[in-house]
Amino acid sequence: MSDTRIASLDDLARAYPNPSAPASLFKEIDHVDENYAALIAASPFFVLATVGPEGLDCSPRGDLPGFVTVRDAKTLLIPDRKGNNRLDSLKNILFDDRIGMLFLIPGCGETLRVNGRAELSCDSELCSQFEMAGKQPASVMIVHVEAVYFQCSRAVARAELWNAERQVDRRNLPSPGTMLRDITAR
Repeated sequence: MSDTRIASLDDLARAYPNPSAPASLFKEIDHVDENYAALIAASPFFVLATVGPEGLDCSPRGDLPGFVTVRDAKTLLIPDRKGNNRLDSLKNILFDDRIGMLFLIPGCGETLRVNGRAELSCDSELCSQFEMAGKQPASVMIVHVEAVYFQCSRAVARAELWNAERQVDRRNLPSPGTMLRDITAR
């Protein structure tokens, strides 16, 4: 079995002899251009990846489309709305500011990836810019963009993610209450 394990860059090159097409490399830029800004503005949801002393975290973030603000080509602003208050991602950012973001846009096959470094601010003037229903976010994440690129639609198309006929009936899955009950009963 060990001879089939990919353990080095040479092994990887042998398993994948045809490198990426040039276009898949050229689409990565170090800033948010007008096209990428349009995708961010249309997205009501992204997944935030962070790393810290306790390991990795991948956290969903969602709100109305446009909740992530492109302040300028190198900066994103993200209000931190009330969630489960575990604060895993926020704690991680305090230890290691590197983050990755994957934006999804309902009905669109392409996804958008943003990598960069984040800082957290509780500046009242900044937080007030994101007031919603009379409530300000506890903090705003300021993302300093280092890399941005779109992913082709193959994975979303294969999953038929936006096909309503393929959606799972929620009643056929365990509820959050059931999962918590079973976990705490152990």
